[in-house]
Amino acid sequence: MTRARTDAVTEEQQPLRHVMVVGGSVAEWGALSDERWQERIDTLGRVASAAGAAWLTLRPFERGEGAEQARPVHHAVIQQENCSVIVDPTADGRERLVVALRKLAESDQLSESAVAAALLAPATTEPDLVLVLATPDRLPASLVWELAYSELVYVPIAWADLQAQHLIDAIDAYRHRHRRFGGLD
Repeated sequence: MTRARTDAVTEEQQPLRHVMVVGGSVAEWGALSDERWQERIDTLGRVASAAGAAWLTLRPFERGEGAEQARPVHHAVIQQENCSVIVDPTADGRERLVVALRKLAESDQLSESAVAAALLAPATTEPDLVLVLATPDRLPASLVWELAYSELVYVPIAWADLQAQHLIDAIDAYRHRHRRFGGLD
């Protein structure tokens, strides 16, 4: 995960390209009706698109109890205005990493850039902003690769309570941050 970046990058130099929302459990996701899912994707996709993001990824925070009995949520990519919304129900980032490594090892294409591309696909950039629906004392297991250079914004709300305004506020907080890309001040 190598990047050629400076420590002080302004908003104009580094636009918001990829937003990720991590919240709820696989069981909570499965509890949403098809109509509620579509509304959530439409609303969040419009917010991310209006902020200039080409990608919005939705991931659960964890599997949660009852995930086996819940209605399955399948991996999908849905086009919303100028933003592609990726619904990725994989709750364990280690699982996603192992699957990507197995595929790459079979193709003899194992490299750092190939791993990054496989983990983020179909998105072409790492997340600039990750909105985590939890308190800041827990990191979601669904994030392994994305934490190195992403700006994290925590909102202690339940998945069912997520509104467009939460994402708008997170994007606003992102826009006011001095990004260090893993560096320390």
